[in-house]
Amino acid sequence: MQGRKVIITGVPGVGKTTVINEALQTLRDEGVEYQSINFGSFMFEVAKNDDVVQNRDQMRSLDRAVQKQLQQRAAQAIAKVPGNVLIDTHASVKTPKGYLAGLPEWVLREIMPDIIVLVETDDDQILMRRLTDETRARDKEGSRSIAEHQQFNRSIAAAYAMMTGCTIKIVINADFLLDRSSSELADVLR
Repeated sequence: MQGRKVIITGVPGVGKTTVINEALQTLRDEGVEYQSINFGSFMFEVAKNDDVVQNRDQMRSLDRAVQKQLQQRAAQAIAKVPGNVLIDTHASVKTPKGYLAGLPEWVLREIMPDIIVLVETDDDQILMRRLTDETRARDKEGSRSIAEHQQFNRSIAAAYAMMTGCTIKIVINADFLLDRSSSELADVLR
């Protein structure tokens, strides 16, 4: 049986990883298995194995053509992973020069996801999570900027669905309601 390929995205600070971990634990308890892959980490491993970089920070400074080739090779390898696969990545990346597609055409063509899940919540909640998370060094931005990024993610996810024929699901990860959001994600993954 061919497994499902599910892409899960969300802006930094939305709690995507927490929701993923809770949902996957629920599914494991039910005997449903997913291999969880972080696209950026997977791409870094490809680059490291090719001796292109020694650490993840060097990835950003690679020539764009090299980055594109690494993205495509990582996507090809992910597409070959058997069974159900959950790909944790970003729908878009906010840069000083504008938004960059997190899932360019050459990545989507290889993976051909069955569904893309957008994890979202209230912009002010994301802002407070970012401000109180001492484990991360995130860019400073206000709730308006966060709202714009979440809206852009919805727009670009629609474009991704047009390219692949996949569906889009939005899961809200509100404060103190992790059980609800992880249960909703588990329902999507079943």
